[in-house]
Amino acid sequence: MAQSEGVYRRPDSRFWWIAATLPNGERIRQSAGTEIREDAQALLAKLKLEAYRAAHFGIKPERSWQEAVVRYLTVKATLRSIGEVRRNFVKLDPYLGHLTLNQINGDVVWRVVEGEMKRNKKPASINRYLAQIRGVLRMARDEWQWIDSVPKIRLLPGEVERDRWLTFEEADRLVRACPDHLAAVVRFALATGCRAKEITGLEWGRVDLQRKTAWLDRTKNGTPRGVPLNADAVRVLVEQIGKHPQYCFTYRGQPYAYQISNKGWRKAVERAGIEDLRFHDLRHTWASWHRQAGTSCDELKDLGGWKSRSMVDRYAKFATDNLRSAAARIERRSDGDVIDLVTFASRQEAKRA
Repeated sequence: MAQSEGVYRRPDSRFWWIAATLPNGERIRQSAGTEIREDAQALLAKLKLEAYRAAHFGIKPERSWQEAVVRYLTVKATLRSIGEVRRNFVKLDPYLGHLTLNQINGDVVWRVVEGEMKRNKKPASINRYLAQIRGVLRMARDEWQWIDSVPKIRLLPGEVERDRWLTFEEADRLVRACPDHLAAVVRFALATGCRAKEITGLEWGRVDLQRKTAWLDRTKNGTPRGVPLNADAVRVLVEQIGKHPQYCFTYRGQPYAYQISNKGWRKAVERAGIEDLRFHDLRHTWASWHRQAGTSCDELKDLGGWKSRSMVDRYAKFATDNLRSAAARIERRSDGDVIDLVTFASRQEAKRA
């Protein structure tokens, strides 16, 4: 029969176990994680003290960074980038793994920045770590109520935003350099702005060629969205009909089981004579082409499935139609004359006098 209160042994475990009803009414029965009886008793006393302080004085128990990371990863388990998130937490563990959430302040965050700078990490890489620290702390404060405040964490300046896009001529060269299966994916990406995994995971059941629409359920931000299909995108899909009963894009008759940016992609880029190109740059290319064609930022935001306007504003520089009339104000006239700025300024001074 299990012990009702205190510390006890179980025949199936080498650790001591604790069982108690805490001052806040919560019943616990868990492993103490130690083979030393005194340590198990100390843990039980700690839990009782924290529960008492929380129940009578509103003092929240101390929570560790590692405890927060475990819960954060559970909440974010469906993220497509969860592997990268886990790897980043592993790299943050030497800095934060021994701390409680309340111990993480500006000085601790700076030690992360300083340590990664000494490892010659670029601002973009360091900012990813800072963003994850900020995300965990804010979730612990706002959703779990583990802490009352978080330090202000600013991302580092100097992060160079990638600005790589293809001209129409370069895009044509790339398509010609790709094998058929990859050329279809590249053409669809350039026509729709879809990401690689959105394309390779697209199923026929989510495509309506009559209405010229596809519905994506495997998006980066986890929010399903509809994608209007232009004539180029429809043409690519029609060419894929009959190759697989479920998936639109395949390799040797089977669904894609690997990333697009593999050896075949690199060889195609090399054959096309294009340098410094990632598959995701095709999305940047699509967005840049849209802005050059006059598509507004609000329209582009909806087309690309971005959640915020700030994500789209980076492409604003490609649209200059609204500035043409302003630029024309100092054009030379057909007779070769141009506005005499000195005379104009003198006249304005005289009018003010």
